[in-house]
Amino acid sequence: MDFTEKKISEELEFDGKIIKVYTDKVLLPNGKEGYREVVRHKGAVAAVPIDGDEVIMVRQFRYAAGKHLLEIPAGKLDSDDEDPEWRIKEELMEEIGKYPQKLEYLGYIYTSPGFATEKIHLYLATDLVDNKKETDEDEFVEVVRMRFEEALRMVLEGEIVDSKTIAGIVRAWYKFKGGF
Repeated sequence: MDFTEKKISEELEFDGKIIKVYTDKVLLPNGKEGYREVVRHKGAVAAVPIDGDEVIMVRQFRYAAGKHLLEIPAGKLDSDDEDPEWRIKEELMEEIGKYPQKLEYLGYIYTSPGFATEKIHLYLATDLVDNKKETDEDEFVEVVRMRFEEALRMVLEGEIVDSKTIAGIVRAWYKFKGGF
């Protein structure tokens, strides 16, 4: 059975710097009409940078969560046609001061597909060389290096709670270490 919902109309409720919020009227599979509130986001990139047997992560305060989180480096796309590989290279230089000579695509995730369009492209970044760029003026991060095994343990035991980091670490572990 096809459960696809078809958009009938949309109404812009909020037009922000990073997101737009719409109320969409949809035709449901049963022929009735319904409404969906949708947060539209241009998407983002994230990478698991591996240096030897260590992963390089960042700790930063996340206002919406109200606490500091340990995460893989990431950044938002500025436009629909921005190259994700170019963006993640820029983010790695800004956040951890490293340029990846090798990037391997690990697929993508939707952060909250029940109400948001945000899609994050994930990468494994290796063969890192020093190359520091200035961070954004509103970005404050602490670089944290740890053994890759420790990062995986923290994911599996619930100490790392950021969704892109969980997905990135698990996918990178599988790709880099050859399985579980």
